[in-house]
Amino acid sequence: MARKPSASHPLAGTRILVGRARHQAGVLSSSLRSLGASVIEIPFIEIRKPRSFAPLDGALRDLKNYDWLILTSVNGVDAMWQRMRKLRLTKRHLKHLEIAAIGPATKKAMQAKGIQVDVIPEEYVAESVVTSLREHIAGKRVLLVRAKVARDVIPVELRAAGAHVDVVEAYETVVPKTSRARLRVALKDAAKRPDMATFTSSSTVRNFVELAGKKNRAFRSMKFASIGPVTSATLRELGLPVDIQAKEFTMGGLVRAIVIATYAENPAK
Repeated sequence: MARKPSASHPLAGTRILVGRARHQAGVLSSSLRSLGASVIEIPFIEIRKPRSFAPLDGALRDLKNYDWLILTSVNGVDAMWQRMRKLRLTKRHLKHLEIAAIGPATKKAMQAKGIQVDVIPEEYVAESVVTSLREHIAGKRVLLVRAKVARDVIPVELRAAGAHVDVVEAYETVVPKTSRARLRVALKDAAKRPDMATFTSSSTVRNFVELAGKKNRAFRSMKFASIGPVTSATLRELGLPVDIQAKEFTMGGLVRAIVIATYAENPAK
C-alpha cells in the first residue's frame, strides 16, 4: 500500500520523473525522495565534450587580456576547469578577473575551486545577468563560457552596452538515445506512469518531447514542474502546460514549489 502524504513526507504517493543528466540528478532526486516521493530517473539530456576545445583553450591562454568572466552553468565551470588543468593554468590566472555566475549552484562550483565570484544576479536567468552588469561593462573584454547551443541574450545585450564579448563553447547537450525506450515504457502503463515531470532547462523540455514522441498522448495526464520562466516559456511554446513554476530558480526552489502545489491538492492530515 502506498504511503499517504504527511507533514514530514508531503510527496508520499507521488511519482516524479527527473530528467536531469545522469551525473547531476542526485541532488534533485534525493531531495524529492526525502520528502516521500517515488522518483523515476530518466535523463533527457546528455553532456558531451565539444567537437573541438580549440576556441576555449585559446581564450584560456589569453585570460590576461580579459576583464570579466561569465559562467552560466555548473557544466561550464567543470569543463573550463578541466581545460585549465590541461593547459597548466591555475586559479591564479583568474585572479585579476571580475567573475559573474548566473546562480548559486554555479557560484558554489566556482568557490569549490577556490575562486571568488563577484556578481550573482537577483534572478538566476540571463536577463538578470545583463541587468547586473550593464552599467559596469562598457569598454571591457568579456569571456562568456557556455554550452554550444544557448540563448544569446547575454552577448547581444552586453555588446549593445559597449562590451567586447567572446563566446566560447565548453560543452554541448545532446539527446540521450538510450532514454527513448525507457521513457516510452514509463509512460505507457497508466498505473505506473509518473504523476509529474520536472524540467530544469529548455533543453530538457525539447528533448523530453523528442524522446516521448510529439504525438504521444500518454504524458498529457501528467503535471509539469518548471524551474523558472525561460523553461516555462519553452513548455508553452511546445503546447505543454506549466502546472508548477519555482519562485526561486534553483533546485531547492523547484522542490519547494512542488511541495506547496502538492500539499495544496492533498493537505496533510
